[in-house]
Amino acid sequence: MKIALGQMCSADSHGPNIATLKDYAARAAREGAELLCLPEVAGLMNANFKVAQTQVVDAADDPYLAAAAEAAAEHGLWLHAGSTPVRGPEEKFLNHSVLFGPDGRMVAEYDKIHLFDIQLDDGKPTGESKRFSPGGRGVVVNTPLGKLGLTICYDVRFPQLYRACAQAGAEILFVPSAFTVPTGRAHWQTLLTSRAIENGAFVVAPAQVGKHADGRETWGQSLVIGPWGDVRLDLGRDGPTLGWIEIDLSDVARARRQIPSLTHDREFEVDIVETST
Repeated sequence: MKIALGQMCSADSHGPNIATLKDYAARAAREGAELLCLPEVAGLMNANFKVAQTQVVDAADDPYLAAAAEAAAEHGLWLHAGSTPVRGPEEKFLNHSVLFGPDGRMVAEYDKIHLFDIQLDDGKPTGESKRFSPGGRGVVVNTPLGKLGLTICYDVRFPQLYRACAQAGAEILFVPSAFTVPTGRAHWQTLLTSRAIENGAFVVAPAQVGKHADGRETWGQSLVIGPWGDVRLDLGRDGPTLGWIEIDLSDVARARRQIPSLTHDREFEVDIVETST
């Protein structure tokens, strides 16, 4: 299977991001890719919540998702559109991910479960939950390309989600992301490699990169990690780019045959021991 991985520096309006999507889809098709994967907030990256409220619409009306469906159909591609904000409950957004088939039809959708609420020592609180509502269900989709597990960015710090997807059969785990520079430098590759090794799965992680129109800066370094933990593709941090890689899902079967840890889980309880010293 030939996969195209798109690294982006998404804008704070839909138009430029749709243009990048169309360009990447055409180039991926020319290179013979079967699947194009894009990063988190590929459709819209706008930290100004008031302005974003005037831009974000229901998923059925979203211009970026409509353009992704058209591009998939035009080029006969499977297209993982990364994610884009759409209207959710309680006047908040959902960080919404969609997989389109080569006929342009939506095959599966996933809403980011774990929201990025952190406080670094040298930065402001991220407060993603002030703007977004969480999803509540993991997603594994069975396609002619293989069984695909859908996740988004901060999810990667919650290995139980990836375990559940792998035990449900997922052979490729998608992690479209927009990592910050400090957390990317410290944790990005290590987290992705861990999720690949633990589950004997490919991890496909297209990323945002660079300084964005809304003032944020993202780490980049889109990666494909093999099921043995080896880096198969690294797009670096120099800016937006498109890369290609061929993968063989028999590598998943081989890794899981050698280390069948997905079948070795045991139930247990944790004892908390109090001491007097």
